[in-house]
Amino acid sequence: MAAESFTMPTYFIVLLFITRLISTLQGIKTSKPPNHHHHGRHFPAGTLRTDPTAVSAAATDYGHIVHRRPAAVLHPSSVDDIVKLVNLAYDHNVRNHNNNSTSAGLTVAARGRSHSVRGQAMAAANGVVVDMMRLRTARFDKNVNVVVSSSSKPPGPYADVGGEALWIDVLEAALRHGVAPVSWTDYLYLTVGGTLSNAGISGQTFRHGPQISNVHEMDVVTGTGKLVTCSPSTNADLFYAVLGGLGQFGIITRARIALRPAPKKVRWVRMLYSDFSAFTSDQERLITVHASRKQEHDTTAEVRNHNDGGGLDLELDYLEGSVMVDRGGPPSNWRSSFFPTSDAPRIVSLVAQHRVIYCLELAINSYTNHHHHLDTELERLLQGLSYVPGFAHSKDVSYVDFLDRVRGGELELQSRGLWEVPHPWLNLFVPKSRIAEFDSGVFKDIVLRRNVTTGPVLVYPMNRNKWDERTSAVIPAAAEAEEEEDVFYTVGFLHSSGHEGWEEVEEQNREIVEFCERSGMGVKQYLAHYATTEEWARHFGPKWTRFRHRKSEFDPMKMLSPGQRIFN
Repeated sequence: MAAESFTMPTYFIVLLFITRLISTLQGIKTSKPPNHHHHGRHFPAGTLRTDPTAVSAAATDYGHIVHRRPAAVLHPSSVDDIVKLVNLAYDHNVRNHNNNSTSAGLTVAARGRSHSVRGQAMAAANGVVVDMMRLRTARFDKNVNVVVSSSSKPPGPYADVGGEALWIDVLEAALRHGVAPVSWTDYLYLTVGGTLSNAGISGQTFRHGPQISNVHEMDVVTGTGKLVTCSPSTNADLFYAVLGGLGQFGIITRARIALRPAPKKVRWVRMLYSDFSAFTSDQERLITVHASRKQEHDTTAEVRNHNDGGGLDLELDYLEGSVMVDRGGPPSNWRSSFFPTSDAPRIVSLVAQHRVIYCLELAINSYTNHHHHLDTELERLLQGLSYVPGFAHSKDVSYVDFLDRVRGGELELQSRGLWEVPHPWLNLFVPKSRIAEFDSGVFKDIVLRRNVTTGPVLVYPMNRNKWDERTSAVIPAAAEAEEEEDVFYTVGFLHSSGHEGWEEVEEQNREIVEFCERSGMGVKQYLAHYATTEEWARHFGPKWTRFRHRKSEFDPMKMLSPGQRIFN
């Protein structure tokens, strides 16, 4: 597994900086605060840790592939602590630059749940990791403030959320007011700042856009140590830079998240397909029809209508697809387990017959306590869909149980010691016009031939017009021959592996990427990882010039989020 070290001269420079940092943060009361956001408070003892326990914990992530030990770990008790750290590191780097020093600059990396899989949330060996989970603990009762506006004007209901808060925190706080965020990730135990630094996608994205399309305002600690409030109308360039910006421009300490009425119940549906064309055609039809049905009136009126029993009682609000591959035994897929156990032999037979089958998963939200319309709505929804007859199953669950559906699987894997294992994931965005070619070349060739795929394989469409091109997030360009093509697919290979077997899976990932490049598909990686600046430039394409300009403006010393390996 990958590991990094640093040279002895750099080590002594970092050691001197850490010593100065500890001294400054723990007790020099005559020190002048770096800017007006400080209020004279000082770090409690033990906040900055250099001991092996803290450093080792920050040296790995969910991927368990890259290991990179930082020089120190900051346990912040407030946003001011983060501002002070970044200020000190920035001033140190500026002095070195002005003195023409050849030593490596100091770096700072914010670490939430560290759900990255290639070391993206790690600091370099000459850097400090900011443990955002410690900030969550320090201000847990204050990191989510829900406002249900009585005004008929936007933004309507919203939540001011600490960047360190988990999405499950936001859900629980919002539900106490009868509201919830509009866009989610499949896994709720991720930080708000972490998902907004990437995009934040799930089955709701086709309708509401990614999570970065549902933010009104943020507070960000930039790479120059300034705490800045930004929005589409104030410091807009920073606002759009940070959203999907991979942590390159600042550390998100607060986000104002859009909310809407929370459903009371969810009708959860899964269907199996043996034909990929039918599978994708049905998905595309559903997201086109139901995205256009989204209500255009303001969110506050929507709250009022739902609470009064009026308005739209039912809606298709979630759509995801997945792939099930014949591996010579009964499928142990999280999709297949949804079906009754009595259906298991038929599913095994279907997989054996076709080698690759597909699962379409839907969720219909119900906003009233009267659920008699659900059966009628489901029947209407399924009309004309081309799933394999007899392979559709549904059940009613609470809204919370649906959103938190991955948690049970996580706890089971933890109990079996299978959670803290390598996760060589590969996530791609594929143009709609090339998805059939991807199916034949990847699912039905590379994946079947190598037979190493473990874990869920997702494939589902999203609407391009729900993404804001002003953000830093990268999606495929529309096909030249189909300029109006407004759909692209996300494909996620969410592999898990034994500690000795992840290289085999990584070889498959490389073959998949090479196949896409040879075919000229215009695929873009999501949660990308590259080794060189040149590769990143190709990834960002037309956005690269703007991305570099924003880096120079908001993090001129190139010290934030070094684990992405874009500028470092």
